[in-house]
Amino acid sequence: MSEASFLRLLRMVETRIVKEDTVMRRAITVEERLLATLRYLATGRSIQDMKFSTGISAAALCYIIPETCEAIVDALKGEYLKCPETTEEWLQVSEEFDKKWQFPNCGGAMDGKHVRIMQPAKSGSFYFNYKKFFSIILFALVNANYEFLLVDVGRNGRLSDGGVFDRSRLAYLLRSNALAIPSNDHTKANMNFVFLADDAFPLGPHVMKPYPQRLLTDERRIYNYRLSRGRRVVENAFGIMGNRFRILHSPINLQPWKIDSVILACCVLHNFLRKNDTVSYTPPTIFDVENPETLQVTLGDWRVHGDTLVPLQRSNHLGRPSSDAVLCRQQYCRFFNGPGSVPWQNRVLS
Repeated sequence: MSEASFLRLLRMVETRIVKEDTVMRRAITVEERLLATLRYLATGRSIQDMKFSTGISAAALCYIIPETCEAIVDALKGEYLKCPETTEEWLQVSEEFDKKWQFPNCGGAMDGKHVRIMQPAKSGSFYFNYKKFFSIILFALVNANYEFLLVDVGRNGRLSDGGVFDRSRLAYLLRSNALAIPSNDHTKANMNFVFLADDAFPLGPHVMKPYPQRLLTDERRIYNYRLSRGRRVVENAFGIMGNRFRILHSPINLQPWKIDSVILACCVLHNFLRKNDTVSYTPPTIFDVENPETLQVTLGDWRVHGDTLVPLQRSNHLGRPSSDAVLCRQQYCRFFNGPGSVPWQNRVLS
C-alpha cells in the first residue's frame, strides 16, 4: 500500500475509530489503530506476537483489530464493494467481461472457499468441514477486473458445499427477481444473463457450469474451455487476496463474528488496492496469463505459495437441473461453436 493510499484510507475511517483521551491515560491514536490492523491482516502474525511490534497490549488488540476491520468495511463498501443494482450497471459489467474474456451476457464468476479458523469455544462440530478442519465459508462474485462484486461470509464450514450457493445472497436475489439483471431482449443473441461457476454449484437458468468430462463432444469441449477462461478471474482474485493477506494462511483465532469482519475487510481492501495501487498490489506477473497462439497458461506468482483458501468440494448430489437450465447451456454451447466462435478456440481440440 502506498503512502497516498494509506492516508486516503485513514481519512475515510478515522471518525469511526477515533477515541478521546481520559484523565487516566492517552487514547491509542487512529494511526496506530489502523497500522496495527493492516499489519495483522498483511502478516498473519498472532495477536500475542503483535503486541511486541505495536506496543499495544494483546487485550487491546483483540478489541481494536475487529473494530477497525468493521470501520474499514463500513467506510469502503459503498464505493469499493458495490453489487450492481440496475440493468444498466449489469450491462456494463457484462460488456467488460465480453471484451476481456469473450463470454457475453456474464455478470461475473462465482466461487466459494473455506477459510481456516480455530475451533470456537463450545461450538462442537458446528464449524468442522469435510477436509477435517474448522472453517467459515466465503462466497464471492468477481468481475472481469478481479474485483469482488458481492461477498457472502459467515456460513459454518459444516454446511454442505453443494448448498453454499443456495443459501447465498446472490441465490436469494435471483429467486426473488430482485437483482435487476437484463432480460433476454437486452442480451447478445437473446440468451439468458448468466454467472459462471464450477462443478461445486448447481446448473441453473442463470448459472453456467461445465459439461461433465464423461459426456464431452468437441462442441462441449469448446464450451468448457470458453467458460474456464471466464472463471479464471475468480480463481485469481481469491489467490491474490490470499497471497497478500497472510492472515488467511493459518487458522484465525478470533470469535466467529470477529472473523467475519476480518474476512470482509480483506475483500474490500483487495478492491481498494486494485483501484488505487494497481501495479504495486497486483503486478502483471501475479496473474495467470494465457498465450492465445498455443493456449498455454503461465501460472501467476500467487500460486508459488499454493491456494491458501480451500476450495469447495465438487458434488454429485446437486439434483437434476431444470429443462430451462439445460436449454440455456445448450444455447451458449451452440453460440460458441457458431456466431460467437473465436479464431483460436479450436486449438483446445488438438
